[in-house]
Amino acid sequence: MLAPGVLTLAATPIGNPLDASVRLVRALEQADLIAAEDTRRLARLAADLEVSITATVLSYHEHNEAERTPRLLEALAAGQRVLIVTDAGMPVVSDPGFRAVRAATEDGFGTTVIPGPSAVLTALAASGIAPDRFSFEGFPPRRDGKRASVFEPLADESRTLIFFESPRRTAATLTAMREAFGKDRQAAVARELTKTHEEVLRGTLAELADWAANTEVLGEIVIVVAGAAPRAASAQDLLAEVLECAAAGERLKDAAKAVARGSQGVTARELYDLALAARR
Repeated sequence: MLAPGVLTLAATPIGNPLDASVRLVRALEQADLIAAEDTRRLARLAADLEVSITATVLSYHEHNEAERTPRLLEALAAGQRVLIVTDAGMPVVSDPGFRAVRAATEDGFGTTVIPGPSAVLTALAASGIAPDRFSFEGFPPRRDGKRASVFEPLADESRTLIFFESPRRTAATLTAMREAFGKDRQAAVARELTKTHEEVLRGTLAELADWAANTEVLGEIVIVVAGAAPRAASAQDLLAEVLECAAAGERLKDAAKAVARGSQGVTARELYDLALAARR
């Protein structure tokens, strides 16, 4: 049951309305005020779920979030049950809601979340790419130069990377990823998740960029990119560790052997010679 004077964020289905939780249905029925990213989408969802909404429905999106957040705070102060929903998925995550959460918290109101479908986690689970460590990067910039400036610092990121993208820009984004991350980097493009025409394409960035360039890409898009393989340390990279061990009292030859054992492709002899030269 929704609590009076508490701001509630509720995840909505990302495609299939049958993914709606029982808690979401009850929240839609119980709310006094619903802040919806798209009021028409909310009406369609309510019809699909056969929910009768009696709450005041307020349009609440990125272009009016600042001016309408005080209205939510007024409702909370009056003890009303305030609910935020977006078009699909979880509010706040690449969607409106953060400004309201921050303002409500600063004013001493409680906030709670009704969990549910997530395009990020659904795409990650279906991608076949390592899920143990990942970073959600949201929507890449629209312009080529800015897009490249975002991708370049991520080229050596070892975590799996997840992006949202418009179908119109998917080809350009995959091409930019191929240039920044390398043509052989594994990736997956998930489209229309949980919907009738759901599709997950897997391959290298070169293969996926070619596919997008020769296909009319349709639907909501999530791109999952494998993290960078760890770079093998060079002898020069390991030199400082050898010298540090030697400074702590270890024989230089023993320090070189110990550091070489923990590296790939670097010999104790290389490290020893570099350390001797550095000491001269």
